[in-house]
Amino acid sequence: MSLLSYVKHLRRLYHHAANILVLPIVATTTPVAGIPTKFAPWLTAAPDNVPQPRAICHVHLLLAVVLLIITATVYISLRRRAVYLVDYACFRPSSNLRLTKATFLEHAYLSPLFDDSTVNFIATILERSGISDQTYVPPAIHYIEPYCGLDEARFEAELVVFSVIDDLFSKTCINRDVIGALITNCSAFSPVPSMADMIVNRYKLRGDLRVINLSGMACSAAVTSVGLASNMLQVMPWGSHVLVVSTETIGPSYYTGNKRSMQLVNILFRIGGAAKLLSTSRSKARFRLGHFTRTITAANNAAYRCVYQEEDDKGNPGITLSKDLMDVAKDALKVNIMTTGPLVLPTLELLKFLFFCVAKKVICW
Repeated sequence: MSLLSYVKHLRRLYHHAANILVLPIVATTTPVAGIPTKFAPWLTAAPDNVPQPRAICHVHLLLAVVLLIITATVYISLRRRAVYLVDYACFRPSSNLRLTKATFLEHAYLSPLFDDSTVNFIATILERSGISDQTYVPPAIHYIEPYCGLDEARFEAELVVFSVIDDLFSKTCINRDVIGALITNCSAFSPVPSMADMIVNRYKLRGDLRVINLSGMACSAAVTSVGLASNMLQVMPWGSHVLVVSTETIGPSYYTGNKRSMQLVNILFRIGGAAKLLSTSRSKARFRLGHFTRTITAANNAAYRCVYQEEDDKGNPGITLSKDLMDVAKDALKVNIMTTGPLVLPTLELLKFLFFCVAKKVICW
């Protein structure tokens, strides 16, 4: 939440409290104060019947205390709750899923699907990307001619999702019935039943669970899931827990053609996933969510097409990574930094930034 929105929130809270509390008190006390003067004028002339200053101070003090208590209660009930990360778990694949760069390149060379130019392109990207030999891919991609049908994709999703949730439950030792909401996200794989239903069926979660399954949102889905969980915890009972599971099933997205922009997904993406348990209770929590910022750039055509699922000229499906991807990421990161900076930077750094901005404007002018 930015500083401007925070000030607007306090302003709305002040006007709300004034309309609800102050105006009724003034409206009820003003007629009562005028009754003695209208019906008993001798009270104003008799100095012995005038209330003493000590009694008036007690009444005013009582009204002030009541008003303060009501205002504090309204403020506490309307303010945003703090969200905590109880714990998290990341996927740890077994060693038999490891795929070195040499093995990946050898499989591409032996595959009848790729021509020589594609193999040379794969070798160049592997060398420049900085990918380690300690990376892992699903079992379906270990074959010379990878094939990933629905069963193979579902097996990959269950392998990652169930592993991270088992690890998370073993860390927290939490009762599964305390989980009030479940949020899952996976971009390229959206089975029926959904991944959220797979988790509910496996762990027998409670029937009134709030379930949300996100798909097609690429790398931003994990951040979106955390923000969605934070918003849900604001309206759920205090101390509720939300389970967030983020993964990317890469088997169904494996590209078998020779278009270079679509081959990047095969080279750069690897198997992985994470599970996070969020709550409004700080008991046993490891971290607190300070600020959440997300910028939507889908209105820009370049940003909309930078990661695009489509078919090539021969009908091979895959995901295209355009050349505008880095520029789009740079612009989105700049906007996020400008939004989050005033909330996290110290005052001295903000003053330095203001000084350099003013100096730059003066020099340019």
